[in-house]
Amino acid sequence: MLVNDPQHAPARTGGPTPRALLAGRVIVLVAILVFALSLRTAVTSIAPLLTRISGDIGFGATTIGVLGMMPTAMFGLAGFAAPVLSRRYGLERVTLAAVVATAVGIAARAGSGSTATLLTWSAIALMGMGIGNIVIPPLVKRYFGDRVALLSTAYITCVQLGTAVPAALAVPVADAHGWRLSLGMWALIPLLAIGPWISVIRARRHHDVADRTGEPDARVTGLWRSPLAWGMTFMFGMTSLVTYSLFTWLPTMLTDAGGSEGLGGSMLALFSALGFVATLLAPTICARFANPFAFVLVFMACLLAGLAGILWMPMHATVLWVVLLGLGPTTFPMALTLINLRTRTDAESAALSGFAQGIGYLLACAGPLLFGVLHEVSHGWTAPVAFLVGAMVALTLGAAIACRPKFL
Repeated sequence: MLVNDPQHAPARTGGPTPRALLAGRVIVLVAILVFALSLRTAVTSIAPLLTRISGDIGFGATTIGVLGMMPTAMFGLAGFAAPVLSRRYGLERVTLAAVVATAVGIAARAGSGSTATLLTWSAIALMGMGIGNIVIPPLVKRYFGDRVALLSTAYITCVQLGTAVPAALAVPVADAHGWRLSLGMWALIPLLAIGPWISVIRARRHHDVADRTGEPDARVTGLWRSPLAWGMTFMFGMTSLVTYSLFTWLPTMLTDAGGSEGLGGSMLALFSALGFVATLLAPTICARFANPFAFVLVFMACLLAGLAGILWMPMHATVLWVVLLGLGPTTFPMALTLINLRTRTDAESAALSGFAQGIGYLLACAGPLLFGVLHEVSHGWTAPVAFLVGAMVALTLGAAIACRPKFL
């Protein structure tokens, strides 16, 4: 059985049959979707439990800020590492390594007895997830170039599912069985992805050398001079800055206003779950509209209204404000879809994905930490929210460029 891109399927006698090609694509689809389920679990499963874990292990607000910053930091580093590793070892092998790192990191950090081990294993898990962020768009381009919008919807839906469910289950599972099980159980998802990825690698082993050496455009250069690449970078980076700031601090904002820990966890789950709506909307919008920038403005209006509500009336119409906040980051799946719609080959897709997510996530690193610092310095939430509004302005300017109907 041969796993291959249908655009490059051999036409000669004795080549793979249509049934074999279909079976190969199904294996790749399963491998991609199962791994996509785990790409946010290490982030949202810990946020509602930080106070509880800090009391057990012993760390303060600074470490909480570092933990909030780590996802974007590791995702950013992965953005630079993944394209280099993929050119050297192939997309599929690098993806398998990322799956293993994710599983090991999630499982091991649940047994942490110190702040250092918690941070170390979290970093390993997040690096695996970060590489997954980078390699999945070009994998979709390689194997499903004829179904980019549909497959983007499918895998981003899995990402959102893996974002919302851990946030919703974190506190109930921790109450019943302890925070260690609540964190560690999410290692099962990447473990389930290992088998399919091994199968993909075995089926494609005869094509790896050609993938790495036979394509004249395998190395894409000049991204630093590309307005599209920089627009995509700010669209990614500022959306991530806002999103991860809210992942880290939304529960604290609500408890500070008089809400319970349970309310903070449930509202974080709702905020994450709204990504499902975004996932269904974004790929279709980007595929059907040559320039979807008008939709970016709508989502920014939702985000601005949600921030205003949480700032001024957090305990009144809380669900409404969180729903509006959850609709705002629809610009993230829009950017993921645009990576493939603004490139012609999987090599270009991989390069643009690495550049935009690498630099974008590094820019986003400052979000959770600066949000916390501004809160401590100002003894309120106005300054941190103003900081997010500034990031939204940069996001909008970047999206105006990224949404233009031009190829890389």
